Parts: sequence; C-alpha cells; structure tokens
Amino acid sequence: MQFSALQLATMLDGKLEGNPDVKVSNIAKIEEAGEGMLSFIANPKYEEFIYTTQASILIVNESLVIERPIHSTLIRVKDAYSSFALLLEKYRYLTGNKSGIQQPSHIPQSVKMGENVFVGAFAYLGENVVLGNNVKIYPGVYLGENVVVNNDAVLYPGVKVYDNCIVGSRVILHAGCVIGGDGFGFAPQPDGSYKKVPQIGNVIIHDDVEIGANTTIDRATMGSTIIRQGVKLDNLIQVAHNVDIGTNTVIAAQTGVSGSTKIGQNCVIGGQVGMVGHIHIADGTKINAQSGLSKSITVPNSSLTGSPAYDYKSSLKSQAIFRNLPDLEKRVKELEEMVKQLLQEKAGV
Repeated sequence: MQFSALQLATMLDGKLEGNPDVKVSNIAKIEEAGEGMLSFIANPKYEEFIYTTQASILIVNESLVIERPIHSTLIRVKDAYSSFALLLEKYRYLTGNKSGIQQPSHIPQSVKMGENVFVGAFAYLGENVVLGNNVKIYPGVYLGENVVVNNDAVLYPGVKVYDNCIVGSRVILHAGCVIGGDGFGFAPQPDGSYKKVPQIGNVIIHDDVEIGANTTIDRATMGSTIIRQGVKLDNLIQVAHNVDIGTNTVIAAQTGVSGSTKIGQNCVIGGQVGMVGHIHIADGTKINAQSGLSKSITVPNSSLTGSPAYDYKSSLKSQAIFRNLPDLEKRVKELEEMVKQLLQEKAGV
C-alpha cells in the first residue's frame, strides 16, 4: 500500500511542507529510513538525524525549528508521537483486517457471532459463546462456555478464556494469556493437607484494555475479578482472584497482585512489584520497580519504592546517606578520639 504526503497530512490534520505527491510504502526509524519510507521525530535526542535521513516523509512537531536544508517532506502536527501511533494503528487495521472462519475449528450451533468476525484454525469455542462485530479470534484460542467477547476485540494465538468470563470492546489479549483460571484458594486441614476451595466467580475485562503475553488473571472465588477501562498490563503478570484494577492503570512485567487487592485508577506500577492481598492502593500511586507492598496506600498520588515500599523522596535521601556511610563512620571515630583525648586532658592523665 502506498500513501502520498498529501493523503497522510489530511489524515493527521497536519501542515504539509515539501512535495505533496511524494509517496511512501513502508515505515522505519529515522536513522534507518530510506527512499519511499515514512518516519517521525518526537524526541530531541534524534533531531540530528533530520539532516541526514533519506526518509521521504517525516512527521514532526509544529514547534520543530529546521536550521539547514533537508531531504524529507515534512508533516507538522501538534504531537508527532501520538500522530505516528495513530498511523500505526490504521496500518495494523488494514493489514490485519481478517474475516471468515478457518477450518478446522470447533464452533457449536449455540455460538452467536456479529459481523465481520474472524475465527482462526484450531480455535475452540464453547457452548453459548457470544462474539461481537469485528472480533478477531486467532488460531489456537480457547473460549469456554458462556464467554462474551465484545466488538473489535482481538485475541491472539493461544489465548485461553475460561467459562463465563467477559471481554470488553476493543480489548487486546496477546498470545498465551489466560483469563479465568482458578484463584489460589485452599483451606488448610487438621492433617496438614489442603482442600481446594471451588472458584465459582469470573473475570470481567472492561473496554480498551490490553493484556500482554502469558499474563494470567484468576477468576474470583465469588463475584468477579475486574480489570477496568483502559488498563494496560504487560507480559508475565499475575493477577489473583477478586482483584480490582482501576481505570487507566498501567502495570509492567513480572508484577504479582495478591487476592482481593484493590488498585485505584491512573496508577503506574513498575516491573517485579509484589503486593500482598486485601490491601487498597490509592488513585494515582506510582510504584518503582522491584518494590514490595505490605500495607494499603491511602494517600493519592504517592510515589513509592523499596521493600517494604516507602516514600520515594525519603528513599532518595536515605540512599544519599547510605553512600556516605563510610565517610560518616570515619568522622564518628575521629570525634570519639577527640572526645577521648579531651576527657584525658581534663582528668590530667
């Protein structure tokens, strides 16, 4: 597919500088782009490449000042990064707009499908599954009984969604993620063994959520594990039973959230963070990578680090003190020696 600079500028509502008829058919990083390629620049660190790149078209911020002649046609927009992301989204839609039912696949008569649905080969759909319009089910996906997948959702290869779970509109589930596996519920017995507690709830994923590869979200013991609108979860995250993650919260890889923990909205949680169960995380909380939370965070917009996690600014002050400990120890010994000598002099020794 080819697009002219004029077409792209119109699509992005941008201001065109250069040849409106120049065409591109590929996308590349600015330092690697050649003729017929589109790129962008949003980070000032890469501005030097504006004068050397061979990209035919560049998307740039309105405020960018060009000081020397350049090869590329420019499209000026308010936010180059967001505009480029919009183009990538449109490109992915055009290249991935699959439809139809591939064989072999298991689709009972009780399944209800909307328009323009794609079901890949070796997919298994349980009884009473409901698929909305434009849903994409890639090969090897398993959907249990009574699963609902709403409009424009994409389930990549190997996704497993257990019985009775609900997937919202425009949700993206990446390869290998498991939605609705049993929560970790076992009752200790007098003989030291453990008896499984049946997990009869489900998982509800609201609209515009994206969940990374091999992330697992456990079904609730009773009620629902809830992932609210706009949440973004990285790869390899464990979300336990009855957890509730608030709107537009983002969590990086290898984080583990224990059962019944409630995370507020607009939180930013780094990689390898661990949270105990039954705590509340206030709205807007930021948690540094490899931190451990053992109690609730009640103050909104807190920044935390460490294990157990505590205030980020206090942590920085502590780190500065830690680095100076050898020097502080030396000074303490010198002061002790001075005090000792003064006492000896006073005693007439």
